[in-house]
Amino acid sequence: MLRHVENHSLPRTAAFFDLDKTVIAKSSTLTFSKSFYQGGLINRRAVLRTAYAQFVFLAGGADHDQMERMREYLSALCRGWNVQQVKEIVAETLHDLIDPIIYDEAASLIEEHHTAGRDVVIVSTSGAEVVEPIGELLGADRVVATRMVVGDDGCFTGEVEYYAYGPTKAEAIRELAKSEGYDLERCFAYSDSATDVPMLEAVGHPHAVNPDRALRREALSREWPILDFHRPVRLKQRVPSLSAPPRPALVAAAAVGAAAATAGLVWFASKRRAIAS
Repeated sequence: MLRHVENHSLPRTAAFFDLDKTVIAKSSTLTFSKSFYQGGLINRRAVLRTAYAQFVFLAGGADHDQMERMREYLSALCRGWNVQQVKEIVAETLHDLIDPIIYDEAASLIEEHHTAGRDVVIVSTSGAEVVEPIGELLGADRVVATRMVVGDDGCFTGEVEYYAYGPTKAEAIRELAKSEGYDLERCFAYSDSATDVPMLEAVGHPHAVNPDRALRREALSREWPILDFHRPVRLKQRVPSLSAPPRPALVAAAAVGAAAATAGLVWFASKRRAIAS
């Protein structure tokens, strides 16, 4: 449980979260491969290849070389994709694919940081078309993500405009600190990967979450807190922290569940009355 409560007479602060295996249990981009296949964007071979990439990612994380190979593969794969179609597919399948793999512990941390008066920023190597809707679902205040070049025809060219990875994440955090007035010494950061050490070093309160071997060694040597997130749960099935005010995205998810439960009770009661009469 966080014990730092924001003093509003001091400069603003934020909590920066990596996304994949930190807030959600899988790779956000690779999770949508089946949906992209059903939408006609990729073939069956690409689905199998992304499934293997997901397995490697989950089994041991991804080091720098693996991340570079994945970036090159995904950049080439999305060349020619219509951006609007990608956004529509993500919007249509977001709740089915992402909601069930959000770590309960991460959702609670996000609530606690908001309660303490901090902004929550998702900083992810995945593409903006995927990360921004997930950030909205989580109630994040800002998102930093990789951006692909879009041609005049509204399709990805396969080139990367901005790659949110490694030291670039730290640079993005420092730029946000300048524009938003964050005091980085009082800010928090969370990640699972050693490739995010520069981001963790940029704040006063770094945390290793489900760390890969390299980050675990780094965290132990620097005495950074190590957190274990292992309970993926749908947002509507969560019991929010009692100290946390409801966030719009979390309220919306909970409202869907409440409405479904109410409808079920009404249906059950009507059936009983019909049987009794």
